[in-house]
Amino acid sequence: MDLTSPPLPLRDNGFEMVTPNPFGTEEENMQKLKEELKAWKERVVEAENLKGDLLFSNACAEEECANAQEELMKLKGWQENDQKDSIIYRDNLEDQLHQLYRENTELKKDIEKLEKELEELSSVQARSTQIQKKVAGMKLKFSHMEGMSNCADVDTRCVFDANVKIPFRLNQNQALLTFEDEEVAQRLIKKGKHTVNLDNNKVDVRVLPVPLDMGVKFELHVTVSGRKINVSNIPELPIPEDWMRDKLELNFYKTQKGGGGEIENVTYDSESRRAVITFLRPGASNSFWGSPKYPFFANGRCYTLFVSSHADLRLKNCQPYCGVSKKTILLKGIQEVEEDEESIQDMIEIHFQKPSNGGGEIENIKYISKGAAYVCFEEDTGSAI
Repeated sequence: MDLTSPPLPLRDNGFEMVTPNPFGTEEENMQKLKEELKAWKERVVEAENLKGDLLFSNACAEEECANAQEELMKLKGWQENDQKDSIIYRDNLEDQLHQLYRENTELKKDIEKLEKELEELSSVQARSTQIQKKVAGMKLKFSHMEGMSNCADVDTRCVFDANVKIPFRLNQNQALLTFEDEEVAQRLIKKGKHTVNLDNNKVDVRVLPVPLDMGVKFELHVTVSGRKINVSNIPELPIPEDWMRDKLELNFYKTQKGGGGEIENVTYDSESRRAVITFLRPGASNSFWGSPKYPFFANGRCYTLFVSSHADLRLKNCQPYCGVSKKTILLKGIQEVEEDEESIQDMIEIHFQKPSNGGGEIENIKYISKGAAYVCFEEDTGSAI
């Protein structure tokens, strides 16, 4: 080893390590050591600063980590709450849907019930309309007069009976027979099938009961007032209504033939041009019976008024009914033969009049060979007319 050769330089972390030169002066060696110490101190300061920065960064990172964990916990809590709220909302929504479904089902039932009631009501209304049409065209049968004694107004009271005739459709090759005894009709219906000899041809016919549609019967109570009359055809005059009432009162106060007299009240309707006049004297209206036309003097002219009795009409004991005719039978399955309709009808009548065939006396018979016809029934007799 050559002790005279210079020492090799040493490096540590970028610093050059210099060993004292044993052959240098003491001052030189001291100076080098001071410089080296200074360099180490600066390095220590840098290391301390770096350590402080790292510790600060670590603290910040830990704080951020803690904040992140806290936020994460909050998010988890919110998520759990959202899930709970979602479950609750879903359950509530399902409950509401079930409730709406139940309500919808109930509403459908109510609608079906209302539709059924409406259908029944429409059917009743249609039948009512039919009855009204029948009532409007029916004939009334006088029943009796009601007591007139002790009647201060001398009103006339009478009662009429009314039955709506029920139509029945009789189709082609069918017949209706009405017997005097309902037992005969019931006996034939019970047997059901009968063999009838028509023009030397034996024909099997069916005997059926006759179902009737709805009908109605009632009493019409009519009260003809002895003090009131109806006036119509009143002329249109350019005067107030109270003036017209005064003119009517004055005109009928001066009535002729001993009728009329002092007037208690005048009711006038300008739209219908009708009036009801009430007299004070009982029986005053009777003098107008048979005199429908009456003179009316106003504004220097003579007009003709129509006068009629004032009647109060009331329906009582109104009874709708429907059922099966007790005395009439329906024959079906009558085959066509060469004989005319009248001859076939006579043959049918002869057959069912014989007691040996289970028949009896016949009130009415109707046979249709072609087309159709309507036969009317009355409720009180159950007979075809």
